[in-house]
Formats: sequence, structure tokens, C-alpha cells
Amino acid sequence: MTRPDGGTHGGTHGARGAAAGGGCGPALAELAARHGVDTRFRPFPDRPAGVPPETVVAVLGALGVDATTPGAVRAALARHDEQAAARLLPPCAVARTGAGARGCPPVPPGTALHVTLEDGTSRDWNGTDGLPPGRHRLTARAPDGRTDTAPLIVAPPRLPGPPRRGHGLMVQLYSLLSQRSWGMGDLGDLADLASWAGRRLGSEFLQINPLHAAVPAADGAPTDPSPYRPSSRRFADPVHLRVEDVPEFALLRGTDRERAGALLERADNLRESVLRKGALIDRDAVWALKREALHLLRRVPLGPGRTAEYLDFLAEQGRALDDHATWCALAEAHGPDWRTWPAGLRDPRSGQTARARQERREEVDFHRWLAWLVHGQLVAVQRTARQAGMAVGIVHDLAVGVHPHGSDAWALQDELAAGMSVGAPPDAFSPHGQDWGLPPWRPDALAARAYAPYGELLHNLLRYAGGLRVDHVMGLFRLWWVPEGRPPTEGAYVRYDADAMLGVLALEAHRAGAVVVGEDLGTVEPGVREELAGRGILGTSVLWFERDHDGDGAPLPPGAWRDDCLATATTHDLPSTAARLTGEHVGLRHRLGLLARPLAEEREEAAAEVAEWIAVLERLGLLPEGRAGDEEEVVRAVHRFLLRTPARMVGVWLPDAVGDRRPQNLPGTWDQYPNWRLPVADAQGRPVTLEQLAASPRLQALADELRRPTPGTPR
Repeated sequence: MTRPDGGTHGGTHGARGAAAGGGCGPALAELAARHGVDTRFRPFPDRPAGVPPETVVAVLGALGVDATTPGAVRAALARHDEQAAARLLPPCAVARTGAGARGCPPVPPGTALHVTLEDGTSRDWNGTDGLPPGRHRLTARAPDGRTDTAPLIVAPPRLPGPPRRGHGLMVQLYSLLSQRSWGMGDLGDLADLASWAGRRLGSEFLQINPLHAAVPAADGAPTDPSPYRPSSRRFADPVHLRVEDVPEFALLRGTDRERAGALLERADNLRESVLRKGALIDRDAVWALKREALHLLRRVPLGPGRTAEYLDFLAEQGRALDDHATWCALAEAHGPDWRTWPAGLRDPRSGQTARARQERREEVDFHRWLAWLVHGQLVAVQRTARQAGMAVGIVHDLAVGVHPHGSDAWALQDELAAGMSVGAPPDAFSPHGQDWGLPPWRPDALAARAYAPYGELLHNLLRYAGGLRVDHVMGLFRLWWVPEGRPPTEGAYVRYDADAMLGVLALEAHRAGAVVVGEDLGTVEPGVREELAGRGILGTSVLWFERDHDGDGAPLPPGAWRDDCLATATTHDLPSTAARLTGEHVGLRHRLGLLARPLAEEREEAAAEVAEWIAVLERLGLLPEGRAGDEEEVVRAVHRFLLRTPARMVGVWLPDAVGDRRPQNLPGTWDQYPNWRLPVADAQGRPVTLEQLAASPRLQALADELRRPTPGTPR
């Protein structure tokens, strides 16, 4: 995975420098190991490297462990051992239910276990008999009289996967404009696409980008358009609202009605500037119009039923929503970076923050109300998808982290590691490593809170979803932490309790009846894919990367693909299929100075790769003879290949269906390329509306292939 905003941070030290900086002493290495901090890593399979001691000390410090001196290291080791010896149970116990269940953690012989279930009933437990999935309470009593208690998370042993094999569309919602959009795609457009795709294409799902709330712009600067660097992952952004679908819109009267009409005209102009004049999607301009319209709607009194629904929503969301709405109100007054606010406001639990919340109660309640409106439309979209016959419906996307300035970083300071950023170590793809600018979860703090912040986040997303894509799913096992001020080469892997992280994910997905897809592209630690598959979590397989890496490196035949995956030709971070077939992706990278080798070499390699796949498609009878130069036919052949694999889900990148050449995000760029701001377009770069998509002969021809039974492949 590249940094979510599309860029990479290069450092002055390469992998060789990181290795030279290694050399943690035995005591520091032991302390690091006890806190899940790796002191070595492999930037390349044949080249192990050491983590600089300074990095290990900084990472341990972010975990609340003083390792700044040899004496501090010895004291921390002794304290850790003393605390471990005093406990019978871990801070949070995890088990699985059903056949092959994993029982409770080891306890001294003769220890009696008692479980209080989340429904209030209780029972003795031998650690192996079945318990229902849920969040329970475990009590242990040792023969010597010591007792201990801990939260107990019991997860289902395996998620069932999609009800039936099928295909679906993948799209970045902002890029999908209809004739009713206000300059970018919205939830009304998503509902319309779901209804059409389910009823006319036989699609079983729609996978979209994260809809998380963004950090607002500061001092006239544009908002970061990346959906993978949000302010909050717990709440969606109201910019996605279809304003006219809010029930109170129909009740506007008088001057407010006139003002709303004027805003609709301005929205028409904004949409047309994108569709007809080649303008980029301008999220800030869209939100300025919608915000003004929503303030008009806020003045319309809610009826009794709507009031009751709103109050129920507030009660259900509780402090999490209060925090988010308060952050939004304070950001409007003091800027979006909470670390620059007056000192008292930097603490969400301070008396000054409580007073500010009261003083700005109208603004705070406005943001609570916006969250409720988005909630209603998200629920409606998933309902529409299921009513259209989709077995799964909307597959939402969970970004790997949050912006350090944003709402979640402010409200969850105790659970996020201060002074640390998630990234990636140096490797063949990025020799300087990557810094994504996202503060990571503290594994110790999550365990201390029984993984509640993580579980609440998942619960909030899954209530609107038939499926969830987890970006960089390997991060549930370990994450590369980069200390602030250091290059990405000088980071370290920090381990998470994968059994707990996966258990909470499985529990919430089980309760929601949702499919889980993990984005497991790139460097994956041995055993991770097997563990995910054992849990029923699907992986992600991309055509161009599926090769016999343990053999001759040739493309994998369709029958050799794994079945527990979402199979697709491309993603939002990769060239479209048309761009790859024509080599236009190489030309784009050349124009932006991103090629590592001469243009001729890059073009030759890209052409050879395409030719190799063309030969595979012809050999399998998926591409008619003499049609290798027909781009549309080759795109259909690529999807015939995907359908011949045993993959449980086959994803079609919607821009591929109309020949779009442009990637939505070009890794390695920031302001050199309009990442996250392009509408879906045809082969000539002309924006294509949702209405035009539905009438596209090229898309219809591809849809015919998707609906056609594939010989030898389960449907």
C-alpha cells in the first residue's frame, strides 16, 4: 500500500543505513520483544536489517515504557515481569466458539473459571465448552486464593462469506456524477447505481471508497481529497448527502425555499463545470453549497416521529458522537489542527472543553444532526441494494488510520500512539520506505479497553454494509511505526494481538451478517493469508500480480487462483485496464518524472507483460483469434478470465467498463496529479454520467459476459 494521500516520503537513509544503525543490546531487545516491538526486519527477502536503538526507545516511549537509559530498561523489565506474575488473566481474553474452538488463555492448574455472559447470565467454564459469540466477563480463581477478572471476547470460528458467488462493481463514489449531483457523486447516486446494477446487471455488490469524515480546509487551503486520511473513521462525511432527499427539504417555504432554489442552480453550474468544461471535482465548493442548504433545512422543525428517531440516534451514539460534533464545532472556531488549539481545548475531557461545548451547543448540535442525516441515507442505500436483489449490497471501505489533526485523533488520544506514524519499511518498490502520516492504535491501550474503540468503529461501519473492505489488512497483525522526525527507513514493526483484532472484526461482521474482504496486496508476512482464510476473511487478487512466484513466474492459470478472494483486474491505486493495454500508464508516469528507468525500457517491459497476458487469454480461448488489437474485446476477455477463477467475488472497476485511461490515485504524486478529483470518463477523457453509463453499449457488452455462465466454475 502506498501512503493514502498518494505520495511517498523519501528519507536520507536507505535500507543499508537502517541495517547499519541496528544493534540493540540484549536487555533493550528483550524489553522490546515483551512489548511486541520487532528489532529486526527484512526490507528484501535476502537482506535482514536491524532497527536503530533510537527507534526502539522512541517506540517503547510511545507505549508508555521508559527505555532511555540502561537502568530504565532494567526497571521496565522488572516491572513487566512483576505485573505479569501478579495476573492470572491477560488484560483482555479472546476465545472462539463452535467446533475447533480456541479456549481461554493458559492459567495455573486447578484454576476455576466463571463467565458472566453479556445477557447477564453466568456459568462455570472449563475453557473448551462452547460459549455464544459476544463480549462477556471472565473470572479466574486460583487454588492459592488469588482471583482475577478480564473482559472475554468470544468470536465465531469463521465467517460464512458471500451467500453466493457473483460479480459486482467497484467505484469511487465522488467520481460518479449523475444529472442530479452537486458537483460530485453522492448517496443518492449510489442508491441509483445499486438499484440499476442489481436489477439490470445482476450485480451482487458495490464496493466503494471510504466515506469517512474529512478534515476541513484551513485558511483557504483545499481540503485533503484523499478518502484514506480522514478526520474520523467512526462517522461519515455529510458532503455525501443528497440534500433533496432529506425529508425537510420538501417543507421549505418562502424565502428559504427561494434560497434553496438558487443553491440548486449553483449546484447545476458546479456539476456542469465538471461534466462539460473539464473542471476537477471540487469537494470544498460542493460542501459550501450543501452546508448553506443544510442550514436552511435545520430551521425546519422535525415532526414527532423524526424527533424520536433523532433522539434515539443521539442516545445510541453517546459520547463518541458528542466528541465528533464538538471537534467539528471547535475546528470551525480554532482551525482543524487540535494540537494548535488553546491548551484546555486539546483535552476532550477538560472543563474548558465542556464549557466550550455548552457555549457552542447550536454548532455542536448541527453536526450531530448532520451525522444523523447521513446515517439515514446510508441505511437507505443498503436497503435499496438488497431490494434490487444483491446478495451482499454495499461493501464499505475501512481506511487504515486517521489524520493526526482530526476528530478521532483528538478524542482517542489515549488509544493512539503520540509521535508515531504508520508507514511501510523500505523494499524493492519503495527503497526509502513510506510514511503515511497516520497515528497507529496502541495495542496495550486497546487491550486495556477490551478493544471497545475498535469494535465501536467496526459496528458503526457495518450497520450500513453487506460487506467491509479492510485496507492494509496486514495491519491487524503488525504495523510499521515511524517516529516523528525520522525517515521511514528508521521505523519498526509493532505487533498487535491478531487473535483479538481478528476476533473483534469477526464478531462485529457476524452480528451484522456482513462479508469481510482484506486488502492483502504487497508484502505479506508468512501465515497471514492462511490465518485470514481460516477466519473466512477474503483476500484481494489482482490479475496482473497473480503469478507463479515460487516457480517460473508465469501468470497463474485461472484454476490455480484462490477461491477465498475478491478477484479484479485493477484497483483505484493502479492503472485502468485500458491504460495498461495501451501503455498510457507508462507515458503518464514519464511525463510526471516517476520512472526509475529509461522510457524505452519501461515501455518494452509493459508491452511484454501485456503480450504475455494476451497469449494466455488466447490459449484459453477467452480472446477470439485476431482480436488482440481490439481493446474492448480484450477487456471483456480479462473479465472472462476472472470469471473462470474460483474467486467468490469478482469485482469490475467501473471506469474499466467505459475505457477510462486515468487512475483515480497515482502513487508517488501529491500536487503533480489530480488524485481523488477525477470523474469517471470515457477513452477520450470525457466525463460519463451515471445516466450515460447505464446506456453505454460498451458496458452492456461487458455486462453480458458477467451474466453468462462460465463452464467449469461454480456460480
